[in-house]
Amino acid sequence: MTDSSPTHPVTLDVWCELQCPDCRDALDDIRALRTAYGDRLDLRLRHFPLEKHRHAFAAAQAAEEAVEQGRGWDYIEAVLARVGELDGKGEALLVEVAAELGLDAEEFDTALVDGRHILIVDADQAEGKAIGVTGTPTYVIGGERLDGGKSQEGLRERISAIADRLLADDGPA
Repeated sequence: MTDSSPTHPVTLDVWCELQCPDCRDALDDIRALRTAYGDRLDLRLRHFPLEKHRHAFAAAQAAEEAVEQGRGWDYIEAVLARVGELDGKGEALLVEVAAELGLDAEEFDTALVDGRHILIVDADQAEGKAIGVTGTPTYVIGGERLDGGKSQEGLRERISAIADRLLADDGPA
């Protein structure tokens, strides 16, 4: 890795859902990648709510509201940290987490009722299905899909190797 910033950051799409314990476990890898690459890695959460998790779709919409309020990743990490509570508390937990982070919780509640973020979530899910995402977390970097739903072992290293290659390709001639 070089110290200079590339002309274009490398994009890492993270197909995730906020009721998934595996996505919670993947946070350590995501944090490590964010630390290692900084602004050279454009880390994008992509929604892939699974039908087996009944609050995942609402959580994805709430995450979009957090992005709109400027605290997307803080919110995502806070909800994933409490993934075990989502079944029991449902949407109330999503609003509670927003309030704990100092976000406009009333606006979260309204967003969950009016569905203003549904199209973003639906589009992400449709794109994920189209490229073969079947579980979460799944990563896409440099056109390569890496499935972390079965095992996350070695994925951070594989992502780093691809990112390093892409960043080297984008470096000075």
